[in-house]
Amino acid sequence: DIGIVVGDTAEEIKAAVGDGSRWGARITYIRQEAPLGLAHAVKIAEDFLGRDRFVMFLGDNVIEGGITSLVEQFAASDWNAQIVLKRVEDPRQFGVAELGDGRVVRLVEKPKEPPSDLALVGIYMFDHHIFEAVKAIKPSWRGELEITDAIQYLIDKGYKVYPYIHEGWWIDTGKMEDMLEANRLILETIEPRLEGTVDAESKVNGKVVIEKGAEIIRSTVRGPAIIGERTRVINAYIGPYTSIYHDCLIADCEIEHSILMENCKVVDIHYRIEDSLIGRNVEIVRSPIKPRAYKMVLGDHSKVGIL
Repeated sequence: DIGIVVGDTAEEIKAAVGDGSRWGARITYIRQEAPLGLAHAVKIAEDFLGRDRFVMFLGDNVIEGGITSLVEQFAASDWNAQIVLKRVEDPRQFGVAELGDGRVVRLVEKPKEPPSDLALVGIYMFDHHIFEAVKAIKPSWRGELEITDAIQYLIDKGYKVYPYIHEGWWIDTGKMEDMLEANRLILETIEPRLEGTVDAESKVNGKVVIEKGAEIIRSTVRGPAIIGERTRVINAYIGPYTSIYHDCLIADCEIEHSILMENCKVVDIHYRIEDSLIGRNVEIVRSPIKPRAYKMVLGDHSKVGIL
């Protein structure tokens, strides 16, 4: 059972995730009417969670190796909480944990003088005592119920809060550059798989996944790369570290080190597209005339360079 706390983007998340049956899971959506903090998200999920031990995983985290060993360790223990930590070069921009006798003894949010180099990753394990904590704490100066305050409450009340120090890579994908880096690291781990079709005039080199219904026609694909279901690549070059989702048309162009979401159309572009994140239902096509003006519809945090 997985509960997803959603806000303004609820419908987009539901459309992407569905009911969870694709992964053998059951999804329950829990509405948070306003961004009132991570501890508030736990608070409103109490009816869903009951007295079960659970994982709290912030959705913008990507970590190497997953969390199976963490879940197994916590499930076999009598601990009340466990938090994932990662050693970082500059902990001043993170929440930081201080350890003592193998336990977490203090949490500090973005300290000027960090007590350690152990940053909070944003993955937590809790038992039902966390509900006592989230009900006891007060909103921070931001007007939010902070999960760090709730964990500190558990520590101060003598509950058992233990660390899990993650040794692999960890990326918070809050920025486009971080998303591209996460994509690069994940593609490094894939194994080649051919479920679609590749014609005799095409070349596929390296670790490449071509999903069911995808077609590669008179094109070159250099891995690591993924070509999603029902995507057509025609007379094109797909370079390393490119992920293309379902139902796209890529023709007469070159793309490298980029992510393309579903139902994109990129056709007849004479310059290589690279280091790009392209959303759903986007069309990029060559204009037959040199524009005297630019007409744009740009999403949040877009960056456009015009020569």
